[in-house]
This record gives sequence, C-alpha cells and structure tokens, in this order.
Amino acid sequence: MRADARKNRDHLLAVAGTAITEQGVEVSLRDIARRADVGLATLLRHFPTRESLLEALLHTSFDELTAKARELGTSDSPEDALVSWLRDCTAWTTEYRGVTVLMAAAIDDTESALHASCVALRSAGARLLARAQEAGAARSDIDGDDLFAMVAMLAWLGDQPSLAPRADRLFEVVAGAILASEGSGGADGERRSRTRT
Repeated sequence: MRADARKNRDHLLAVAGTAITEQGVEVSLRDIARRADVGLATLLRHFPTRESLLEALLHTSFDELTAKARELGTSDSPEDALVSWLRDCTAWTTEYRGVTVLMAAAIDDTESALHASCVALRSAGARLLARAQEAGAARSDIDGDDLFAMVAMLAWLGDQPSLAPRADRLFEVVAGAILASEGSGGADGERRSRTRT
C-alpha cells in the first residue's frame, strides 16, 4: 500500500474509532465519511462493509487479548488468569458500544470479516477456562461458548446507563459463579468472590 493510501486509511480508522466510541457500532458510515472529510465512496473503497471497517479497527485489540490469554496461561494461577482475562475482555468490549452484538453474530457467520478474530478470541478464553477446570478452580459444566456469552452479557450491562453502576458488582457475581466448584453452595461461591475483591 502506498504511503498516501496508508495515511488516508489510518485517518479513516481514527475518525471511525471516535465516532463508534461516541455513538456505537451502528453509527452511519456516511457520518464517518463526513467527519473524515471524504466522500462515502472513498470510505467504501477502503472498507466495503461496516464489518470490514470494524475488523480493521478492532483487529489489534483482538490480537492483544488473544496474546494476553496465552501469557496468562503460563504466568498466573489458572483461577487468576481466567478472571483477569475475563475482566480485560469485558472492559474492552464496553469501549465500543454494541460491538458484542456483532461479535456474537460473527461467530456463526464464516463470511463475516470479524469471524476469524472472534473465533480466535473465544478459543483463547476457552483454553483459560479449560486450564482452570483441569485445576479444579472452575466449574466443569460451562464451556468456551458460555464464557464468550458471559463476556457479551457483562458488556451489555456496561452499555446500559441505568445498569452501568452495577456492572462491577455483577462482574464479581458472575466470576464467582464461574469459579464455584460443582456441588458447592451459594455461600461458598460468595465467600470466594469476596476474597478476590
């Protein structure tokens, strides 16, 4: 890619990132083009679909979260690694309002520009979950799909102004439920959650 084309592409991504942070992933592509002071045709030449724009914008973050999962899988205890990754992943998904809806759809849509990144991210979380399960630190009746859905659920909470103040507390509840061993009572789950706050 020529230097000027790369500069234009980077400018479009920077403008799109700001617009999506402010208005969510459903922001008009025409509005992004207007903010970037280019025509819609120019934006579409670089990014033919909303998903291709989002994939380019989010690709680095996807890669960082996937890489972090690999690091945590060797450096932290299985329990701490899983909770740390879950917290980081949830925090990232709330940065761009509505992105979890697209991520959930992209998992099953092999034609989606987001598909490969979302699958890699889900697999990274699934490996951390499996490691915690093997260590007896996480319940065995959930899988990577459940964990990915929990990230989406927690991110959705953070997107709702009336519920956002509860997001941190509910994160602890969900994390405690994941880490509660099978057969343990609610009190044990609550006790484990409190020890991590």
